[in-house]
Amino acid sequence: MNKNYIILTILMLVLAVGTLFLRMSNEPKQIDPEELLQEIIQPTRYVTTDQVAKMIIQGDPSLMLIDVRSTDEYIEYTLPGAVNIPLEDLLVEDNLLYLGIPGKKVVFVSNDDIKADQAWVLTKRLGYGSTYVLKGGINCWMQTIIDPQQPEETAAATDFETYSFRKGAQMYFTGAGSDDGGSNQVNVQVQRRQKSNVAAGGC
Repeated sequence: MNKNYIILTILMLVLAVGTLFLRMSNEPKQIDPEELLQEIIQPTRYVTTDQVAKMIIQGDPSLMLIDVRSTDEYIEYTLPGAVNIPLEDLLVEDNLLYLGIPGKKVVFVSNDDIKADQAWVLTKRLGYGSTYVLKGGINCWMQTIIDPQQPEETAAATDFETYSFRKGAQMYFTGAGSDDGGSNQVNVQVQRRQKSNVAAGGC
């Protein structure tokens, strides 16, 4: 097992236990710590960059991206439509209004998995459902969507299908190659997200 994921698992277990001591007014019903620990070891909390890219391109109204990095990192680069709530401010009462909205799937975003996983544990422990983590974070987003690598000639057909989608997504998010008449172009209208504060953010 990857050493980083062992450290991450230990960190998440500590966070899960730590949230036992959280006391908040008007908090939702907290889930049992044992149930939380069972969910932590499941991979179902993760969504891939491909899944998120497809939801953004399709304008899926159920998607709520929450960037838990610092404001400076958020301003430098974030995903289209993401709301910035730094991890240390996540449990502020006003910010909790972004959670538990019927029909919304909240995806926490950080540079890798770590801060987003912490956000997931904190909110899951407090009883909020439909929360997920962007697998690999923005680092993985850059590698797979912004700068996808062509598979080897011997790769499986599914790898080429994934690459084709990623090239189309790359053009959608960056405009790269939009004038070359390539067959992978995604025929959608690009709406550039304006920088916004938490109150004005959202999908």
